[in-house]
Amino acid sequence: MEGRSPHFMQTYRAELHVHTVLSPCAAIEMIPPLIVEQALQLGIHLLAITDHNASANASAVIQAARGTPLHILPGMELQTREETHLLCLFDTLDQLNTWQTIVDNHLPNIPNNIDYFGEQFIVDHQGEFIRRENRLLLNSVNLTLQQATAHINNLGGLPIPAHVDRKANGLIETLGLIPPGFEALEISRHLSPESARLKYPQLKDYPLIQSGDVHHIDDFLGSTFLTLTAPTIPEIRLALTSQNGRSLRVTH
Repeated sequence: MEGRSPHFMQTYRAELHVHTVLSPCAAIEMIPPLIVEQALQLGIHLLAITDHNASANASAVIQAARGTPLHILPGMELQTREETHLLCLFDTLDQLNTWQTIVDNHLPNIPNNIDYFGEQFIVDHQGEFIRRENRLLLNSVNLTLQQATAHINNLGGLPIPAHVDRKANGLIETLGLIPPGFEALEISRHLSPESARLKYPQLKDYPLIQSGDVHHIDDFLGSTFLTLTAPTIPEIRLALTSQNGRSLRVTH
């Protein structure tokens, strides 16, 4: 987090796509205290917890980060009916819990096959086991991208399509286009914003963030920098369009 400007802006090094051990594809070391420790070691001060279709570990990471300079946005990575992935970012756990209820009502009740998909652990702020999530999280909910986006916006959250350049679950490969109405898009770690816009001209009019899609403790990227007066969704919205001194910068 860089120093304050005369207008009390702060520049936050951000990682807005981080999984915990609740995601079956995440490594066992992705527990709250290690996530917080690694982020701080890398100078990352704004983090979003975005497990697949789930959010039960977000509060534990928030608790683990208390008393540190690290701010946690509670969130989720949703898999829509079209099999696209959508980052769902919120300011509060209440917003996220309301969203989780909607998602639960649209997630197929299929049991997780641990041997095939991996464990889905709910843990406390120290990373201690609480229980397993038994319903398979790696699945599409019965919500379209448009429906999910409307719900998230109505709750005051920020929907950002994830890794839009990726063949698996990315908008460009899955739908062949970028539907209108999004305030930003996420690109994968494999492209710079400049090369992404050259390769995919449909991205040229969108603010781009970049994330590590962190599933392992060494996946943190921290290439997105947001200049804000506070680490909140309304401030991020202003930064995406460079309003009132707020700004977005991605270094690759």
